[in-house]
Amino acid sequence: MATSSNTLPETGFIRLAQIVGQKADPSKYKRKRVEIIGLLPISRTTFLNGVKSGKYPKPIKLGERTTAWRVEDIRELILSLGGMA
Repeated sequence: MATSSNTLPETGFIRLAQIVGQKADPSKYKRKRVEIIGLLPISRTTFLNGVKSGKYPKPIKLGERTTAWRVEDIRELILSLGGMA
């Protein structure tokens, strides 16, 4: 089952899986992972390499093991790439 949201909140943060998507694979993990359809049609590695090179927005550390991106930054990225946010 795929989950998707066509609208972004006005403010807040989103995680990497929401940006690039996530495949479901419940047999490989203890916790059941559901499929998430990403906002950008690129791989996780491509996105993280773009962040490292400055092509994509920098993340915000919310905790020791929690990284997220500002919704406003991702919306601007989508618009600059010619998409609709």
